Amino acid sequence: MKNKTTVLKFAVIILTAVNGFSQNVNWISSTEKQPWKTKEVIKLNDFNASTPVDIEILTDKKQQTIDGWGGCFNELGWQALNTLPFKERDKVIKEFFDPNEGLKYNLCRMPIGANDYAVNWYSLNETDGDFEMKNFNIERDKTILIPYIKAALKFRPDLKIWASPWSPPTWMKTNKHYANKPNTFNDLTEENAVKTGDQFIQKKEYLTAYALYLSKFIQAYQKEGINVFAVHFQNEPYTYNQWPNCSWTAPAMRDFVSGYLGPKFAKDKNPAQIWFSTINSRDLDVFETVLSNPNVRKYFSGVGVQYEGLDVIDKIGQKYPELNLMQTETPCGDGNFSWNDAESTFGTIKSYLDKGVKSYMYWNMILDSTGESSWGWKQNAQVVINKMTKKVTYTPEFYIFKHLSYFVTPGSTKLEIKGLTEDSLAFVTPEGKIVLVTVNSSYRAKTLKVKIGAKQFEVNLSANSFNTFTL
Repeated sequence: MKNKTTVLKFAVIILTAVNGFSQNVNWISSTEKQPWKTKEVIKLNDFNASTPVDIEILTDKKQQTIDGWGGCFNELGWQALNTLPFKERDKVIKEFFDPNEGLKYNLCRMPIGANDYAVNWYSLNETDGDFEMKNFNIERDKTILIPYIKAALKFRPDLKIWASPWSPPTWMKTNKHYANKPNTFNDLTEENAVKTGDQFIQKKEYLTAYALYLSKFIQAYQKEGINVFAVHFQNEPYTYNQWPNCSWTAPAMRDFVSGYLGPKFAKDKNPAQIWFSTINSRDLDVFETVLSNPNVRKYFSGVGVQYEGLDVIDKIGQKYPELNLMQTETPCGDGNFSWNDAESTFGTIKSYLDKGVKSYMYWNMILDSTGESSWGWKQNAQVVINKMTKKVTYTPEFYIFKHLSYFVTPGSTKLEIKGLTEDSLAFVTPEGKIVLVTVNSSYRAKTLKVKIGAKQFEVNLSANSFNTFTL
């Protein structure tokens, strides 16, 4: 009865919003030269059937509920932040995590050991043959990642953290190296996966030790006051490059979770979820090999994909509706921090949300002005800090996320839209507020006519602009 009452109240809120109690539409717009500007209030009129509209928001066609938005805590981000005076550093962090302003991030990622934006290579136990994990420690994290996360928790105590390893300890790998293809760059592709095979040593003592390693990670962070709510147990098992990586085949991932990781977490009463993630493959057989057996699937709470995984994530959601869906890493960019990159990012966000994901992760939240990793790759960030001048720049990708995450809070529901929908997304928030986010990627201004229930409004969008409308 309680659930039915809640649904009825929610429906009344939506009907109230679209049938006359809210007569105005609020509008925030961003251009490259003038980001995040409050525009004039737009009058909401009765719908005129003789006037064609560009977009219709179907308030009765609800899709997935949004869990949240976030990025990744990377060592080089904290290093860049610490070139700023304390108050300026806090101001930047507040823009990401304060629940009342900025990006309002509520769901973020962290690495287990080194990733490609670590200062250099490390793991949490490099003692060869230490199967009992006697030398496991997070001492390095206490100096970099943990202070970074705690700085965010100061503004968002309910921030949810999930973690993934890029590479296990090197002594657990067949090549005894942190990378799976040392000293190369993009010379192998997904099609080489079968030839490359498993780089994690597929022996009982190694698999048992790795499950222990991941369980001890959760426990160690709990002692530091950080509850990691989920482990996504391998970053990009189908990537072959010179930064930290580890290749796994689908049968090996299945057997590791069902025979070792799942039982170990259960035995330890480890509260962290296990996700089949972060998978960068468009081969549906990879997912089916792991997920099709209910005795394996019972250990998973969700599926996370990036890059090639866009091609199959909707099929996974349809077949396994009990599993949550996440986009785990937005495309990295190439260090240009450009408006065009932000427009492209919106297109990627829309593609994933249209396929059913409930959460979306940016990659490098903060970098220095070079955008360069320790492994020589330049990538984008939402905030860029010049280490010499201390200038802080909020990039266009900061603002395209803000146009979404500031308004589309956790618990919001995606709404179906029809018409010219290529550049638009619509939602209803838990409070019943309708949110429309639309991008004008044209070099010319354009008129947009929008229908919502029995109402409509018309607006002139600036060239190359991001826009959010709320009512």
